[in-house]
Amino acid sequence: MAQLMAPPPPDNVVDLFSGKLLSQLDGEQIIRLSPEYDGLSILYSNRHTDANKLYAMKVLCWALLANGEVIGLVPWLDRLCPCTDLDDPQTGYWEGYYDPASDQLFFDPPPHKVAELESAADYFDAGLDNPNQVVQEIPDTIGTHAMLTGDNDHTLVLTEVLSWRLMNDGRVEAMLINESSVQSTPVLPGDQCLYPASENPRFRYFFQHHIANQIKSEDPVALAAIAMLFES
Repeated sequence: MAQLMAPPPPDNVVDLFSGKLLSQLDGEQIIRLSPEYDGLSILYSNRHTDANKLYAMKVLCWALLANGEVIGLVPWLDRLCPCTDLDDPQTGYWEGYYDPASDQLFFDPPPHKVAELESAADYFDAGLDNPNQVVQEIPDTIGTHAMLTGDNDHTLVLTEVLSWRLMNDGRVEAMLINESSVQSTPVLPGDQCLYPASENPRFRYFFQHHIANQIKSEDPVALAAIAMLFES
């Protein structure tokens, strides 16, 4: 019996969550990652704290999209976010990329990362069919922490993100350690004891390592900021 194939979605179908056309989302699917090892950062502003001050945050990795575009990614609030998508002046507004070694501001992904991603995508083109197949897993090199609620909503738990896993459908999952399943140490990317933060119903936010350390030391300013975040 001949199999009937579902027709492709028309070009005018809009995704309810993003507000973008489905054809656009197909082109924005991540197909390859490259970790940032040289300390390149983003600069962002935050009018809620100081409208005249810029803040730096290390780029986690660079991503090649199906449409050929290359973007930088950072853990932001509860998701992995393209740097250029930070567009809220109250919580974070992208001002550009920054190289602390040369003190240079730039606005396009570095050419060497673009070349690396394009070359790797050509070499590793596996043509996988399963959307849940792991395409890549890269280590977290910037000390990202995930915040979870504890046994009750009045306690918080900070745990390190060990790695980031690119799935065949373009999802990038933050991988946490299930301590009860550790068979050997050190735990490395790809270990069976890792699980996605998105599958933990107690997951709330990602934090940079210096913010996580302030929270661990019970810094009053950091704790006040966390309280405001949860109230909002």
